[in-house]
Amino acid sequence: MKIRTAIFASLMASVLLAGCQGSAFDDLGLKAERPLPQKVVAQMKAKGMTRTSPVMVRIFKEEGVLEVWKQKNNGRYDMISSYEICKWSGKLGPKFVEGDRQAPEGFYTVYPAQMNPNSQYYLAFNMGFPNAYDRAHGRTGQHLMVHGACSSAGCYSMTDEQVSEIYAFGRDAFLGGQRAFQIQAFPFRMTADNMARYRNDSNYEFWKMLKQGYDAFEVTKVPPKVDVCEKRYVFNNNAIPNGSPATAACPPTMQSEAISTAFTSYHKNYEAAFSAATTKSGKALSPSIAGLAEAKLVSAWSAARARGEKVSREPPSLNYSAPVTSPAAAPATVTTPKAAPVVVPASTPASTPGATSVPVPSNNPAAPVPAENSIMAQDATEPADATVTGAVPEKKSFWGIFKK
Repeated sequence: MKIRTAIFASLMASVLLAGCQGSAFDDLGLKAERPLPQKVVAQMKAKGMTRTSPVMVRIFKEEGVLEVWKQKNNGRYDMISSYEICKWSGKLGPKFVEGDRQAPEGFYTVYPAQMNPNSQYYLAFNMGFPNAYDRAHGRTGQHLMVHGACSSAGCYSMTDEQVSEIYAFGRDAFLGGQRAFQIQAFPFRMTADNMARYRNDSNYEFWKMLKQGYDAFEVTKVPPKVDVCEKRYVFNNNAIPNGSPATAACPPTMQSEAISTAFTSYHKNYEAAFSAATTKSGKALSPSIAGLAEAKLVSAWSAARARGEKVSREPPSLNYSAPVTSPAAAPATVTTPKAAPVVVPASTPASTPGATSVPVPSNNPAAPVPAENSIMAQDATEPADATVTGAVPEKKSFWGIFKK
């Protein structure tokens, strides 16, 4: 303890010598050790939370919000901080392939080894994409992060000040013994009004599945146990053994009578609100990705751009040019317009020198069988995507807080 105190005193002396330059903490690598503001600590105490109690993160694309929730003394979670996302790339909808510039949607897990105090984007943590669900559907990508620097090509980017606090929440929870924290990434707040607005979107079935996890948290205020079976997310099913394949049959879900009653009441109210929402006009829809076809077009565009070839300023899109403002007026299905194929230059000349047509891709190919199904059992050291280069180091922090 005396050695630790002496080291800290020496470092603080270096900080004081740095004067008003304001970079001493960063230069010493202490940005990952910065404590939470006292105002936040006081708010946690008032809500019945400790500094090191477990955390959970929720992300809403359309609203552009990242929320941090912490466990209270009664075991339930309450929101402690909310941040405006500085930038996220792509559209509403999941990530399909590497290079599609889509920020992920789904349920992800962050372990200590995914925390990167040396990120070139100030501070970062890897979301854990692809998880078991993503792999079961053949989805690809790497280095999908929450990070600072307000720059994104597939990640959720915050300001440096914001990510410093968010990082500190996770760091302190690991200090308190939390083995991993959950990230729930949604296209929008999954209210009856919003679900009615997007009921004709090609991603709607995927979003309905995510809503089951959203509802589980809304009812219990406890992060749900997340698994994958039959290639779909399943929540709070304790009958699913760890290590079973994501393609295995889902066993019957067993719930307590109290939880079952609470869900019945919640869904009854939701169905009534959803039915009412379908008869009224809603606000304009945000752009959403038109499935794997569009994802492959954007990926080809990204690859051509990375090679330094001349491409359009904006990535290609298969969506309608005008937003739909009323759910009742939305088309029954999302169709691909029969327009001319998107043209991007290729490194190998085609019939027209320096350019080739990128055809509309085929449907999603057969997905490989992943090694496991549990979202909480994913590899904590996924490689990285377009925003961060280099593998996420299994960094030992200054005080050794990430020792396994």
